[in-house]
Amino acid sequence: MPSQVRLRLKPPVASSTGFVDGAWWPRSRNLSAELPALLAALRPRLGRVERVTYNLSVWDLAVRKAAVGHQVRLDGSFSQAPDLVAVAGAGGRRLTLLVVPPDTAEVAAHRVLIMASRPDNVDGTDVLLTARPVAVGGESGDEPDMVAERWEGDGGRRYEHA
Repeated sequence: MPSQVRLRLKPPVASSTGFVDGAWWPRSRNLSAELPALLAALRPRLGRVERVTYNLSVWDLAVRKAAVGHQVRLDGSFSQAPDLVAVAGAGGRRLTLLVVPPDTAEVAAHRVLIMASRPDNVDGTDVLLTARPVAVGGESGDEPDMVAERWEGDGGRRYEHA
């Protein structure tokens, strides 16, 4: 059964705005298990991924390299922001992703994914992770179920990879 990556990115032209380039909602804190699907989903944007930086205190398994068809250098440190991973690809391309905690409720996680991937979003990680109901498409007062439904309809999707 293919694993699904819960990921949403800003459009390429907007990824230079704000603190993050998008958000990722992993299913666990096992970085080795989560990375293959994430890196496969990021390949169209970054090409061959060469390096991932992460916070050592947040992930269950601290490893130095991951094999995802090729070797990817994993740099863990305690100084890395705990709610971010940085992914560097060939040619210097880089994405900074907000990590939504795996145990986050689905509707709340979708809110964070939506907000973090908005082209004009410049919120810090503390604001993004405490996201309240957001207006999708410029409307306010959306119910949580409407936000989740619009997440799918507004381009949010679960990337499927073998």
